[in-house]
Amino acid sequence: MPAVPAAPVGVAEILAARDLLAGVTRTTPVTRSRALSEAVGGPVWFKCENLQRTGSFKIRGAYTRLSRLTADERAHGVVAASAGNHAQGVALAARLLGIEATVFMPNGAALPKVDATRGYGAAVRLAGDTVDDALVAALAHAERTGAVLIHPFDHPDVLAGQGTVGLEISDQVPDVATVLVATGGGGLLGGVAAAVKARRPQTRVVGVQAAGAAAWPASLAAGEPLPLGAMRTIADGIAVGRPGDVTFRQVQALVDEFVTVGEDALSRALLFSLERAKMLVEPAGAAPVAALLDDPGRYEPPVVAVLSGGNVDPIVLLHVIQNGMASAARYLSLQVRVGDRPGALATLLTEVAGLGANVVDVAHTRVNATVPMGEVDVALSMETRGPEHCRELVDALRAAGHRVAVTGAPENMGI
Repeated sequence: MPAVPAAPVGVAEILAARDLLAGVTRTTPVTRSRALSEAVGGPVWFKCENLQRTGSFKIRGAYTRLSRLTADERAHGVVAASAGNHAQGVALAARLLGIEATVFMPNGAALPKVDATRGYGAAVRLAGDTVDDALVAALAHAERTGAVLIHPFDHPDVLAGQGTVGLEISDQVPDVATVLVATGGGGLLGGVAAAVKARRPQTRVVGVQAAGAAAWPASLAAGEPLPLGAMRTIADGIAVGRPGDVTFRQVQALVDEFVTVGEDALSRALLFSLERAKMLVEPAGAAPVAALLDDPGRYEPPVVAVLSGGNVDPIVLLHVIQNGMASAARYLSLQVRVGDRPGALATLLTEVAGLGANVVDVAHTRVNATVPMGEVDVALSMETRGPEHCRELVDALRAAGHRVAVTGAPENMGI
């Protein structure tokens, strides 16, 4: 097996970036998760980059990169392509440094992210339907104007800036045994790995990817960055189709393991972060939490899970919370057959209320070829307290003589 090349960025570059960022970025807090600590069997800490300026870690790498441009490069301005976090990081860094910034965003970019990028002072131009389309437009703009393209992850200065998260982790949790980092292009993961391992080489660094956008495992197995044919995930912040050339060498040299998490796991993790940690986290930022919830016994404590960002479209947040509640068996949908007589529906709803469920939707159907004369089907959607409560509801309704069909519940609940 050929030797793995040395990482392009080491702790010396990250320490220099920390000096550059003094007074610009925040030292974000770590907060302990009692629930996850109990599940893992030791301390679990959240590194709260969702509380960073612009709502994510991206300002660290963007400011480091822009601050090292020459006077001539600054005079030509900078350009970036992004659907959200990188856009805001570049926009704020450019404003702080007095550099003109243009950011290309897809037509479908969330309006709060577009407005925030403009609010930081960048000129926003909408182009195409994907970030890749926006990148084509950004490259054309750079060619036409001489503006410097600021890549979201694939540059040593960006890696060094993101690595300052790892320095803070090492200061805040000196005995950290495992660090979990959401991973798209690899800038944050590679930077954190370099910083943490320089101070505690035995610390295990784990990259977490969305299963629907997991380019890293196959790329590492092949020994080179490979593009994905397609991606589908709610975690748009880590939906990157190909690792970077610089970040690939960094991650290959330093990262110990990759895990993937599914869409339901991401939804549950976002809901868990809101309810149990009081943290607003975007789906990408919740990926390390999803990994811990999926398999808590896999990770040696003390564990630090990096919450990489909190910029989530309210509409997406609504859907993800609903999906997360469904995945956690907090929603249950039933079809119950009752007699077609006055008061039967009211009696059924009274029974459900007595069992502690909250009905959010009800439909009463008589006209159906499968429903016998004198009976009706009642479709109920309910909020519940979890899997055990769902089973209690179904068992109690059946015991009361109702024919009950479960039309919406997580798999493997045994009902």
